[in-house]
Amino acid sequence: MDTSEIIVTVVGVLLIGAILWFFFGPREALAARAGAAGVQEVEVIVKGGYSPDRIQVRAGAPVRLNFVRQETNPCTEQVILSDFGIIQTLPFGQSTAVEFTPQRPGKFEFHCAMNMVRGEIVAR
Repeated sequence: MDTSEIIVTVVGVLLIGAILWFFFGPREALAARAGAAGVQEVEVIVKGGYSPDRIQVRAGAPVRLNFVRQETNPCTEQVILSDFGIIQTLPFGQSTAVEFTPQRPGKFEFHCAMNMVRGEIVAR
């Protein structure tokens, strides 16, 4: 192997590492804020993904996620929280509330209809 092949290999390995870290590295959870009547509330922007895509809540207390879809991608027309039996259509440009109560601590996934865009709820 000559010098240029070594450089290309090293750069390729570094890029693969950066991509893996970006998509699968540690993410910080956004804590839900307490709203009226003790409902934990978070606004989730839907635009190329969910922002925030990791939400921390208290188990046993009601949660309201307000999804605001800012894109017309058909993949994100619905959000699915299968652990809670919820499938909700998200109209473009509107805030749509999704309410549920995690009864136990754990991690609960939410995702688009195609299961490509994902988020996580961490109940403690």
